[in-house]
Amino acid sequence: MTAVTTRRRNARAVPAGAKVPSLSASDLMRIAERVFKLSDADETEVEVDATTDALTRFANNTIHQHVAEEVLSISVRAVIDGRTARATTNKTDEESLRRAVAAAISLARNEPESPDLLPMLRQQKCAKVARFFAVTAETTAQDRARAVKRVCQLAEKRKQTAAGIFSSGSMQSLLANSKGLFAQHQQTRSEFSVTMLEQNSSGWAKSNSPDIRNIDPDELADRASRKASDSRDPREIPAGHYTTILEPPAVLDLVGFLFYDFAGTAVHDKRSCFTGRMGKKLLGENVTVWDDVYHPLQTGAPYDGEGVPRQKVTLVDRGVLKNLVYARATAKKMKAKPTGHGFSLPNEYGEASMNLVFAGGDHSVDEMVRSTERGILITRLWYIREVDPYEKILTGMTRDGTFLVENGKVAGGIRNFRFNQSILEMLSKVEMLGHPVRSAGEESFEMVVPPMKIRDFHFSEVTKF
Repeated sequence: MTAVTTRRRNARAVPAGAKVPSLSASDLMRIAERVFKLSDADETEVEVDATTDALTRFANNTIHQHVAEEVLSISVRAVIDGRTARATTNKTDEESLRRAVAAAISLARNEPESPDLLPMLRQQKCAKVARFFAVTAETTAQDRARAVKRVCQLAEKRKQTAAGIFSSGSMQSLLANSKGLFAQHQQTRSEFSVTMLEQNSSGWAKSNSPDIRNIDPDELADRASRKASDSRDPREIPAGHYTTILEPPAVLDLVGFLFYDFAGTAVHDKRSCFTGRMGKKLLGENVTVWDDVYHPLQTGAPYDGEGVPRQKVTLVDRGVLKNLVYARATAKKMKAKPTGHGFSLPNEYGEASMNLVFAGGDHSVDEMVRSTERGILITRLWYIREVDPYEKILTGMTRDGTFLVENGKVAGGIRNFRFNQSILEMLSKVEMLGHPVRSAGEESFEMVVPPMKIRDFHFSEVTKF
């Protein structure tokens, strides 16, 4: 197998397999303090992010690339006479920091006054989250390569072709301002994704976790391999409305499109599918949704882009739209309380629910299959696009394991479908729910979602593969 080191973006490349050095929390604090000394703005804010990422890529049953990078970002926001702007550098020398501060101040002076701009926060109390795992940060290219080698050997043994990625990394971040706010967060990340190909079928599996020990490449590869084998020689069935069983990645990539609709700004600006529908029962009785950064399967900092502590928010309670999430300025405008979901300022989006958690049930996917007389089982979806943002109608295609279910059994693979489906309608027709898991897809960031059995899911046409 081949190992290659390359350079990504403008990051510093490091030898494949080397342990990447990273800045400590105290190093980040010293950078922020240096920025404050250089600034004469009314208020100054600094975001410092230090990340290390490494990736092993494989295709055609062989590793063809190892890459690693270390990236530093120092972002300075200045406030001058009710105006604000931001400038960024990736250098820590005195002159580079001075130029970033000067650029932020100059830009702020030339910005129009912002009537919604609020004073920067003083120190806040945030709950602790444990999302840094040394075993993940210390994972080497050799560690990832050994796992990938086993996956490729499995593919060769079963006369299949494997392709995918195995990545690991860590990040350290600091948010501080001249009013005394200092908020820090560190976490690790790892991800494994594999596609197994046969002559006329494919299977796929993916997992993402801050703790690399939660990822089992052998199990994921076996799952993808079995899906490819079970869906070989797919038959064609007509498009139409079918009872549909969505595995968690398929659920994720559909409901993930709702993340911004729960934003106060989106509702206020009439850009949300929930505009005018708050307090109404829009979804099924068995659908309850939270935004909860503290959930054990979630990741992310316990504070938002302004340093406001994040809160757990019940968004949907048994089908009824209950609450939205708010940044500070949005909350003031809408006479609500900030929930700690704002983005770094300045921005035009306000806030978003970035840690969605869907309540689940006790049914396994196998139970959903056994309870289905005729339907479709979907592994994942791709190329999803929004057709109608107000009714949340999405279109896209199935991929890498689409199966016909007949008389309570998986009856074999079928050709992929294009679908045209309102997510609001879909969530009002949920017949069965499984146990929620941290799911990774391709069209949405990770969330906690269950598998779902849906009544009358709309497949609009058959694709060629």
